[in-house]
Amino acid sequence: MWQAIAEHINSELDSNFQVEHKIQLDGGSNNLAWHISGKEQHYFVKLNQREQLQQFETEALSLQALQQAHCIRVPQVICSGQTVDKAFLVLEYLTLQGESVTGWHTLARQLALLHKQHDQAMYGFDWDTMLGSTVQPNKWLSNWSSFFSEQRLGWQLQLLLEQGFGFGKIDYLVEQCRQRLHHYQPSPSLLHGDLWRGNVGFCVDAPAVFDPACYFGDRETDIAYTSLFGRFPDAFYQSYNECYPLDQGFNERKDVYNLYHVLNHANLFRGAYLVQAQDMIKQLFY
Repeated sequence: MWQAIAEHINSELDSNFQVEHKIQLDGGSNNLAWHISGKEQHYFVKLNQREQLQQFETEALSLQALQQAHCIRVPQVICSGQTVDKAFLVLEYLTLQGESVTGWHTLARQLALLHKQHDQAMYGFDWDTMLGSTVQPNKWLSNWSSFFSEQRLGWQLQLLLEQGFGFGKIDYLVEQCRQRLHHYQPSPSLLHGDLWRGNVGFCVDAPAVFDPACYFGDRETDIAYTSLFGRFPDAFYQSYNECYPLDQGFNERKDVYNLYHVLNHANLFRGAYLVQAQDMIKQLFY
């Protein structure tokens, strides 16, 4: 397997890399992760079952979209592909250090710069992305309330219902969500899409973000998620608001946006997330 991955790297970079050392890392709940190296070349490799190649390909496309925006550092995509029994994604290996107040200030300013780029008039993306191992549909729409209520909440609710977990009539909940956002039409921003502490790191010279699930949407969804699972430090929000102040109604929309991620966790992990999703739905829509 490692020889096949090295050959893919060499084909992409026109190099003569050979795997001399490999160290298994924490790959999160979905993938295996490795640091491979040889002759002062270092790469980060994600592994999963062969049929999961699409997940890695869409992650690579999201990373490249963020890289092309020239605002926030992301690991460079080297290559993706399949071996006999595995799918893999090879990325630049970033040496990380501990977080700092300065690093959080910098991340906030860079994210604000990304969100200020309003080059797209519609909501969506040119391809569907993956939120964890869940497909995230991104069909282009011109209305934000329709996009979020249908392709975010409605989609997750339908997936849960198909697995036997219902939270009420989906059409009713989608319409309630649409009404909550009905008079709000934000300028589309390129979003990270899965921005929590586990997808942020700090290099010597700059912060970096990983594992994006990009699309064009309301920037508030990125900011809302930073407060759901391990809230970012106050320094982050202070600097973000100095660069790009949040709209006055953000706190009214934040829980609606975070319900999407709680529903996705309920889909992936069940357990307490099902209870949390039920409680949030009752609070927001009943």
